[in-house]
Amino acid sequence: MKKTYKLALTSILLTLALALSYMERFFPLQMLIPLPGVKMGLANIVSLVALYLLGGKYALSILAVRSLLTSVFAGSVTSFLFSVSGGILAILVMSLSKRVKFFSVYGVSILGAAAHNIGQIACAMILMNSVYIASYLTYLLIISIFTGFVVGFLSSGVIKSLLKTRMLES
Repeated sequence: MKKTYKLALTSILLTLALALSYMERFFPLQMLIPLPGVKMGLANIVSLVALYLLGGKYALSILAVRSLLTSVFAGSVTSFLFSVSGGILAILVMSLSKRVKFFSVYGVSILGAAAHNIGQIACAMILMNSVYIASYLTYLLIISIFTGFVVGFLSSGVIKSLLKTRMLES
């Protein structure tokens, strides 16, 4: 794949990630799961697609820019720290688990969702100077199985569609 094509695809995926991140605010998942901060993680579809189609470096750059722009326009420094800490750990875990033949896109996504929650809890423990926040992790890890599965399912469909239409042959 040519470098220019990868850059263009990265820009398109970043735009999509920003749109999904914004749209997610309109899905009140907390009405079903009454825990603070629980989200489906729809923008992670883009991270997973980027990881599989472009590689870890591109997925990480999309995550970093998305986190920064989302925080600038609709968040705060704290939301940026939570997003980046969870996201970087998720990309790292997904990059490593993708190399293990045992894991499908679903498994990679579930591990990424769990890692994202672990990264955010670690960030919260540091910012709030409290280890008691770690007790919240159990609930988040259970939820990450379901959210990770949904993100994996949607990502798998996107990846298969893009590869089938041969959009990535350039």
